[in-house]
Amino acid sequence: MDIGEKIQGEEAQFSTVPIHVVTNPSELPVEFLEPSAETQLVIGFDCEGVDLCRHGTLCIMQLAFPDAIYLVDAVQGGEAVVQACKPALESNYITKVIHDCKRDSEALYFQFGIKLHNVVDTQIAYSLINEQEGHARVPDCHISFVGLLADPRYCGVSYDEKEEVRVLLRQDPKYWTYRPLSEQMIRAAADDVRFLLHIYHKMVQKLNDKSLWNLAVRGALYCRCFCINDNQFADWPPLPSIPENIVADGSIPEEEVLSVVDVPPGKMGRVIGRRGASILSIKQSCDAEIFIGGAKGPPDKVFIIGPEKQARKAQAILMGKLLDF
Repeated sequence: MDIGEKIQGEEAQFSTVPIHVVTNPSELPVEFLEPSAETQLVIGFDCEGVDLCRHGTLCIMQLAFPDAIYLVDAVQGGEAVVQACKPALESNYITKVIHDCKRDSEALYFQFGIKLHNVVDTQIAYSLINEQEGHARVPDCHISFVGLLADPRYCGVSYDEKEEVRVLLRQDPKYWTYRPLSEQMIRAAADDVRFLLHIYHKMVQKLNDKSLWNLAVRGALYCRCFCINDNQFADWPPLPSIPENIVADGSIPEEEVLSVVDVPPGKMGRVIGRRGASILSIKQSCDAEIFIGGAKGPPDKVFIIGPEKQARKAQAILMGKLLDF
């Protein structure tokens, strides 16, 4: 039984929409291929692939519309079908709802030159709602997609098949490259985006204006996170500006930034510390997110996202540790 069969009530509409496998741009909706201010869209979005990152292989892009799910097959459709999606993925007129956009954005940027823009990251939104409700930010406490689906406030669905696919991926990392797509592959890919629009509407109702702005800014920074380049992201769209209604309230929040720290070769292990103790101590000292490129890369950089003062504080502590070494 797939997760769509476990849903009742309002969410049921998302479990019965048709699924289309796309190998040619003409099979996608025109309003998606040709973004416009007159036809603004909100879609669910995800990617599947082999070791999804700059060096991996993007195999499928999932697009969830209210009335259909499109699985864009980058293996059979090739670069042409992915590039046809570039205007939409970079457009300010199409909101892409995604859970943890960092590696998807990295894959799109380095493999296809696409700068993923205007995302609503449900992982970030979940944290912001918790903060808005008075809960302290806990380092490394990021809701998983399975956990988000299970939360009754947003969906309340168990997603056991996700673990089944993870087992298959561990057994055969090339799982998403095989064609034709099996029924299981189609179902698993669709289930990863099937309820994103439902979750999005639930979350937006809970977020205040300040949190919505933070969500937009942090999502843009997450998209940039692993996409480090030589021009300080000058060719990326600007970060969302502070809305006038927030400025009018007189409580202007501190803008968030992305800081990148270069780590000398061979020193990353000491920066992270035994079982992550060193990097965790920095996270506990600063109200900022810290990400390591890791095995997927870039292996010699630390990425810090947070309010400017907190990000600079984390950067200073990290640089101090490097000097100690």
